[in-house]
Amino acid sequence: MRRAPLALALTFALGAALAAPQLSAGPVKAPQLKVHPAAEAQVLDLSQRLIALRSVRGPGNETGKALGVVKTALVAGGWRDAEVEVVPVDDTAYMIATWPGSDPSLKPLVISGHMDVVEADPKDWTRDPFTPIIEDGILYGRGASDMKFDAALATSALIELRRQGYRPKRTIILQFSGDEETTMKTSKIIAERLKNAELVINIDGGGGTLDEATGKPLFWTWQGAEKTYVDYQLEVTNPGGHSSAPRPVNAITQMSHALGKIGSYRFKPELSPLTKEYFQKAAQFESDPKLAAAMRAFAANPNDEAALAVLRANPAYVGKVGTTCVATMIHGGHAQNALPQRVTANVNCRVFPGHTREEIRDELARVVGDDAVKITDVSGNDTTMSPASPMRADFVGAVAKAIGKPYPGIAIVPSMASGATDSMWYRALGVPAYGASPTFSKDSEDFAHGLNERVRLSNIRPGLTYFLSLFTDLSK
Repeated sequence: MRRAPLALALTFALGAALAAPQLSAGPVKAPQLKVHPAAEAQVLDLSQRLIALRSVRGPGNETGKALGVVKTALVAGGWRDAEVEVVPVDDTAYMIATWPGSDPSLKPLVISGHMDVVEADPKDWTRDPFTPIIEDGILYGRGASDMKFDAALATSALIELRRQGYRPKRTIILQFSGDEETTMKTSKIIAERLKNAELVINIDGGGGTLDEATGKPLFWTWQGAEKTYVDYQLEVTNPGGHSSAPRPVNAITQMSHALGKIGSYRFKPELSPLTKEYFQKAAQFESDPKLAAAMRAFAANPNDEAALAVLRANPAYVGKVGTTCVATMIHGGHAQNALPQRVTANVNCRVFPGHTREEIRDELARVVGDDAVKITDVSGNDTTMSPASPMRADFVGAVAKAIGKPYPGIAIVPSMASGATDSMWYRALGVPAYGASPTFSKDSEDFAHGLNERVRLSNIRPGLTYFLSLFTDLSK
């Protein structure tokens, strides 16, 4: 594979971006998109600069420097220095940039993202994770897909709007947290500061899927809800004793029975308006006829046992039909010749919106049915339950129009995320938040948090077209 020198990267990438309409051909006929040379160049420049900074929690964290790069670009684009706050917090930082609207009585539109990334060991990567490298129209590096490229896209789109002379009626706020991948401390701070927002567009969610064989766009999703992340510790204690004199009650055996019950337990299947529409629409893109039929059957009747059996057997769908809990860690015993005195296990749950952490803990206790097994919520303050965002007509209409410009006729599939994003902190405060990234990729190219993370540069021009439309319509 050809590796483009960084000095030539800009020229190469813009060529790939210009080819974007051809990538979109086929089932979805793409129009000739308007060229924004300065904005397109800035997307790549910012993406490379941000990827090159190791914005990882711990010693040497460069999240503050990365946010400084964004601030410099915004100030050069017309923001006053005081309108772009970069606030240090512990070893990281967060940014809030404000573009005042002409009508201060309107609640602001918030564009949300994060600047930190997960750790990456260069020894494991084919390419250095913190050296942006372009090969055959693909940008490699930690944060390429999660989510420095999208951050560069949104930032450049706002600067382009200002360059064109646009003035929003509603204030637009661009914010990047600094520890979304870890403690979410800055995520909570930002949400609390911006809890008067009208709505939030989280560019760290949603996105489009490309056909594996042809590279043509299949469908695009936006996220209107996410499951709550919860960790429960199970603990069994015992006086112990000599292993040569086994007792009727053994902490390891008790824990094994408890985990076995949890492993075989299935929470009540659930369907929300959002997930019902997901199953109805996504079924048409499922290549396995059996799975597609199960998706349609579940959407029609969430208690269809045959459909549930098929969906629960598939890792891609089991998390979408209800709450899931699974054992992830176990520790026990203190010597090979002694009866165990203490055994602990961690059970990780992803809770369907609408249920409290206490409610799920109590359900697990009923499943285990053994008072000797103590169950404690150990999630701390790094997570919170959040309701689904409403399917607001203004958002749904604006986002459909925006993604339809570069991809006319594209199928739009609303979805619920199984993972956690900054959106939950807004939703918990009553602010609607929607994951709505314009970036398309193949499922086989999804390496976020993994090795050789990447993003297709053909997303540049369509992504700008999308953001220019979406930001304008929601801030008029």
